Amino acid sequence: MGMIKNSAVACQPILVAGVIYFLGGALILRADEATEKGRAIFKAHQQSVVTLELTIRSKMTLPGVDTQAREAHQEATGTVLDSSGLIVTALAPTDPTQMLENMLAGTPGSPKAKIETELTDVKILMADGSETPAKVVSRDKDLDLAFIRPTSKLKTTLNPVDLSNAGKAEILDLVVGINKLGAAADRAASASIERIAAIIEQPTRMYIPEGGMTLTGLGSPAFTLDGKVLGIFVTRAAKTKGAGGGIVNVQGENLTGVIVAANAVAKAAAQAAPGTEEKK
Repeated sequence: MGMIKNSAVACQPILVAGVIYFLGGALILRADEATEKGRAIFKAHQQSVVTLELTIRSKMTLPGVDTQAREAHQEATGTVLDSSGLIVTALAPTDPTQMLENMLAGTPGSPKAKIETELTDVKILMADGSETPAKVVSRDKDLDLAFIRPTSKLKTTLNPVDLSNAGKAEILDLVVGINKLGAAADRAASASIERIAAIIEQPTRMYIPEGGMTLTGLGSPAFTLDGKVLGIFVTRAAKTKGAGGGIVNVQGENLTGVIVAANAVAKAAAQAAPGTEEKK
């Protein structure tokens, strides 16, 4: 009997090792599955994202200080929503006023600054190197969304994302983001796999990627692994308060990257019908 007991004890490490091997293999299989599905999503939607060139004129006024004005050129990622060229992007890159004011609002002892920004020019940079002039036709400050339309006929065919084919994600689900890199990377389309860390239900459904500030560009689309549209990457900022505020704080607990759910984006996009002029 003693020999039987010793044999059973000796088998335990082998069983544990077998379980670990099995679980490790399952995790690798899951990662490979996500990679394969992610590649398929990238192949289907890499032409659904475009680079936007924005020219922004800004002016900041501080009590007792001369007004400071500057003009800057920057690029942002946009997601194509229909064949006419309607594009959604994050509002923050096109109109950074609210975010800048939030960042300065909580800095202790700082004078109240008046910040004004104006988007003076928008261009859609096509994959073939051509440029198409465009304009903002609608903004949603609550969702950090801006909708842009070309002001002249498109020279190339775009591949729109179908917001009606919407999906949902749960905590710890993997999702795929499609992005446009900067000029140094020849504005190549890129893909990333994000994990959902939290979900906000109000005022609308938003998903928070793991780490908060995602590496996927603002204005980029996110997809579930079955190829459905999850939403659009934007930022969500909160006003800072008291001595704990300031730029450092707003970049931490008061500023985070989120994915606005596709149905909310679709509802906001309805306000940007063809022929729509932005309300001033």
